[in-house]
Amino acid sequence: MARKERNSSQFNLAFLDVMCCGFGAVVLLVMLLNGKMLTHRKEIVADLRSEATRLDREVKAGQRYLVELRNSLEQSDQEIVRTEGASRRVLEQIERTRSELAELKRKSRAERRHVKALQADLLKLDQQQRRLAAQQQREADRGRQARSFIGQGDRQYLTGLRLGGKRVLLLVDVSASMLDETILNVIVRRNLDADGRRRAPKWRRTVKTVEWLTANLPVDSSLQILLFNTEVKPVVEELKGTWVAVSDRSNVDRLLASLRQVVPADGTSLYRAFAAAARLQPRPDNILLLTDGLPTQGNSRPRRSRVSGEERLRLFKQAVRKLPAEVPVNTILFPMEGDPLAAISFWQLGLTTGGSFLTPTRDWP
Repeated sequence: MARKERNSSQFNLAFLDVMCCGFGAVVLLVMLLNGKMLTHRKEIVADLRSEATRLDREVKAGQRYLVELRNSLEQSDQEIVRTEGASRRVLEQIERTRSELAELKRKSRAERRHVKALQADLLKLDQQQRRLAAQQQREADRGRQARSFIGQGDRQYLTGLRLGGKRVLLLVDVSASMLDETILNVIVRRNLDADGRRRAPKWRRTVKTVEWLTANLPVDSSLQILLFNTEVKPVVEELKGTWVAVSDRSNVDRLLASLRQVVPADGTSLYRAFAAAARLQPRPDNILLLTDGLPTQGNSRPRRSRVSGEERLRLFKQAVRKLPAEVPVNTILFPMEGDPLAAISFWQLGLTTGGSFLTPTRDWP
């Protein structure tokens, strides 16, 4: 009986040992696994802390950027307000400028009407003066002609023109505008051949006027004829710089024959014409100017193709300063459309230099 109890006790002790070892192994395994989990958790926590730090930095950077955007938006709003104010001021200035421009245009139209009225009065006074002078000097002039001239009837009413002087210079405008009285017709005629341009009515009147002037100059005077457009040249190259006696019929005939072969072309430089007159030796004591309006260029060609009325008047004043001193300038104007200041300008030139200003009718001479 006692042996049985001992056997049962040994069995139970061995089982407990096995169980304890098993539990110990499980505890060891749990401890090992828990250590790795703790290490892994620490690594995860560290990563999460780094990510949280990075996100916190990004949030702070985003907040700063948001503040900058808000400041920029405020500045933009202020700039928009300033721009709108400037825009309103510009619109108001444009409106004021338009009003001023309309007022200037109205004044300009009124001034042009006033200038035209003055020109009309001036022409009437000139015609009355010519008629009165013609009645007094007609018979005396007939006896002093060096050459005969046959025109359409008795056209001696141009006696208001100063034809005296020992050396008379004729400056003849040969620019393209001498082909006609309107811009459109000038454009049409300048595309014709040379013979067609020579037959232009306005140019033929100019040639006949030169013939009339040479026929009515004093017998004891001498003359030169210079042609000018953008350049200046003598009508006969062999007689350049030579004062031809009015009584020298052969050379005067050469001058007139050469003039009849001229073909008008190009623009007008009154500056060069007056400068050439000032260079003559001996200098002229009377200048007869045949032209149709204010110049279109000075000493050089203009940069633009179109020249305004104010610019042409400025070029005219520049040219007048090149005239020889104390020499009267007598202008015979063949008016051109679109040049309302020409008549008053040449009339003032006649008054200033002691000369005269005439605008003949279309049927003269």
